Amino acid sequence: MMLPRELIHNNISLIAKPTAKIHYTFAAGKDLQHHTSTLVVFLNGLMSDKTSWLPVMSGVIRGRPESFPSLLAYDRYGQGLTGDRDPQDQGREGGYGHDVADVVKDLNQLIMQIAHDKMDKSPAQLQLIFVANSIGCAIARLYAQSYPGSVTALLLLDPMMASSNFDWWPDPDSEGFDPKELPSDVTVQVLREQRAKFAAMFAPSVVNKEGLDRRNLADLLPYSDRPPLVGKGDQQPLLVIVEHDPERFAHESLQVGSMSDLRSTRQS
Repeated sequence: MMLPRELIHNNISLIAKPTAKIHYTFAAGKDLQHHTSTLVVFLNGLMSDKTSWLPVMSGVIRGRPESFPSLLAYDRYGQGLTGDRDPQDQGREGGYGHDVADVVKDLNQLIMQIAHDKMDKSPAQLQLIFVANSIGCAIARLYAQSYPGSVTALLLLDPMMASSNFDWWPDPDSEGFDPKELPSDVTVQVLREQRAKFAAMFAPSVVNKEGLDRRNLADLLPYSDRPPLVGKGDQQPLLVIVEHDPERFAHESLQVGSMSDLRSTRQS
């Protein structure tokens, strides 16, 4: 896909971590009368990198070529085109380096530098909008919580349940489990297999290529509905949540071989 020329790809070193570089894509906004201080930041999940946002960024630019906000996507340390690891991971337990709180601090530093270098703005002048997917939603939430008054809006696409250990399927070994409640085409053995497959992919203790330690995520974001987020002018930021279509998710899951089709076992 041919990308708009407005999308610029580059590397940057955070002031606090000068020995490592982060790869990012940025487009300076147009029609500065309306978008002079707006910065839309796209946040990846664990299983994708910033290239997943390039079609979206391209669509924003092509949809309104004379008037669009500044756009930023980046690959976290150890992800995508950011080949450098997080310098602070050195000496830590293998596979478990920085956590989401560390990612939020790095993101804040990145936003400050981009705002200064590319937009000639201070963080206080920004109208900051997050568009996030999966664990990127947890990063966006924790950022808004950690830096109250900084975020104008959040668009959360298929957000993860940060306070969950991803043990969503019925547990056949739990007290009170009744196999008769399972759908007719789902056996206890199939249920055990899918629980094991799901845990192997998504459990917080599973390591990932970033070295992002998720084991304390439930402590960082223990509730799904609080504390209230504080946006610009002490107002709550605009919050939009888009759920992944369950039929499409089941189909995609089968394609990647992550689990069998257990759509009907979702607990009400």
